[in-house]
Amino acid sequence: MPTTTTREQERWNEIVADPQLQELPYKVETNAQGQILLSPHENRHSFLQKSVQDLLDEHAPDGHAPPEFAIATEQGVKVPDVVWMSPGRRAEMEATGDPSTLAPELCVEVLSESHTVEEMADKRVLYWAAGAEEVWMVEADGQVRFFRDEEIEQSDLVPEFPTQI
Repeated sequence: MPTTTTREQERWNEIVADPQLQELPYKVETNAQGQILLSPHENRHSFLQKSVQDLLDEHAPDGHAPPEFAIATEQGVKVPDVVWMSPGRRAEMEATGDPSTLAPELCVEVLSESHTVEEMADKRVLYWAAGAEEVWMVEADGQVRFFRDEEIEQSDLVPEFPTQI
């Protein structure tokens, strides 16, 4: 289990408690220095995010698929658009604190024009370092790309998940 990163957790809890940040229409993350990163997203992004959740509920019903789950990484707190975790992993994650220092088995990012290829490659590495087994990237056109150490044709965790949403 990854080591607790108290500095990231403390900074994240300050951000979560800040009343001025409560109603921001953005995804909030932090970088390695604890600075706040805001990512606005379009309605299309929200629809794709919800579609991923629905499909995970359908094809992997024994787990939990919450949206925008905070994970303390080596480079700040990152918030995948959707995650999936087994009940056992959920218990392990909760034991690490909030935000969790242990990633769920699956982290999903819905891409937008503001995301760079390098940024997404960096996030995959951070999620894997925190314990994720797979990272998925959902393109703007709904194409789903599955990654372990490298790109794979279909998910090993949820083999029936479609490659196109």
